[in-house]
Amino acid sequence: MTAGQFADFFVLLAEKTRGKTREGKPFFTCRFRDARRTATAMVWEDGGWFSVCERDWAEGEFYKIRGTYTESERYGPQIELQEIRPVMQADHERGFRAADIVESSRFEPAKMLAELKELAEQNIADAPLRRLVATILDRHAQALMNAPATQNRFYPFLGGLLEHTLSVTKTSLLLVDRYRDHFAELQPPLNRDVVVAGAILHDIGRVLELDCTAVPQPTVPGRLMGHILLGRDLVRDTARDFTDIDPQLLQLLEHVIITHLNLPEWGSPRLPLIPESLILHHADDLDAKLEMYVRCLMRDTATGPFTDRDPGLGRSLFKGRKV
Repeated sequence: MTAGQFADFFVLLAEKTRGKTREGKPFFTCRFRDARRTATAMVWEDGGWFSVCERDWAEGEFYKIRGTYTESERYGPQIELQEIRPVMQADHERGFRAADIVESSRFEPAKMLAELKELAEQNIADAPLRRLVATILDRHAQALMNAPATQNRFYPFLGGLLEHTLSVTKTSLLLVDRYRDHFAELQPPLNRDVVVAGAILHDIGRVLELDCTAVPQPTVPGRLMGHILLGRDLVRDTARDFTDIDPQLLQLLEHVIITHLNLPEWGSPRLPLIPESLILHHADDLDAKLEMYVRCLMRDTATGPFTDRDPGLGRSLFKGRKV
């Protein structure tokens, strides 16, 4: 839609926040979105929609709106509501698809998961560790295919966790092979199995940290523990079914999961004490940052040679290049 356009359209209610004016009058700020854009609708106490918004509108639900899309220089994209109702079964029969509204990975989740399993099968030499990784992937397949990598930083869309994990695993493989050859005198050599298994499972705690709905929200364990500790516990608990797994190999895998963020200020509970953790950290950080840069550059609509300031990156990016 363009500024000033009036239409009927489908949206997802991503956020509903109650507030008060300086005079104490209540209102709701409702942020509706589709796969590409978010627009705000203000619901005032005397505006006609306040009671139904307060009582019935729910985050994560889909709605059909009749209204006007506008763009405010100060407040950004806005929606002036004329009519609104929840999506009904008849809408599905006429062609409404939730997948068209919710932002999701441009890659097919089932294919990404199959490729990730194949990488584990081909590149983890230790059989018990390979079975452990495969078991975890199978048990949490549906959540993996739905979950974002993060709520609002990198890969913040459905399937984002799987896209990020697959990318990090491929980069980690390149790095560990490169540095195993470069530091061939190191004994024992860099452990390829630890790097690959760690890359596949480094963010597995996200499937427990977030509820993996259309608008993912932190779970109670997610808020209390965070994805790093949840991921380590998930790996440890699953490993109890594998009596033949090497305990030191499992310990190293747990260490790279716990330390892959590298720095305490980034949320790492421990500093990395083995080189395999450095490989995973830099593959992970590079992939996250590049996704944020690319998304900022591809979606920015600001005039001039620089993007608007990206809150996640904390900077404006140069987009005026010709080469």
